[in-house]
Amino acid sequence: MKAIEVTGSIDQKGNLILDELIHVETYPSRVRVIVLFTEQEESDPDDTPIEDVKASLRRGFEQAKAGQRLPLSQMWEGIDAE
Repeated sequence: MKAIEVTGSIDQKGNLILDELIHVETYPSRVRVIVLFTEQEESDPDDTPIEDVKASLRRGFEQAKAGQRLPLSQMWEGIDAE
């Protein structure tokens, strides 16, 4: 058995709508579907809201224009990278 993970949504009629097309070698194919619902309190800590990302980029751009730069040699100070 082969597994493919895709995301999608369920509409008001209960139909499963996938976010992208699944490419398989043969059509039609029978499949087994397991639906995992995302809980409201579940969130990926790496998923920064797009507005926060835009605001951070704007601040960085304004700081760079104002000459508020940190030398590259100082950027890694205090960071343990093993």
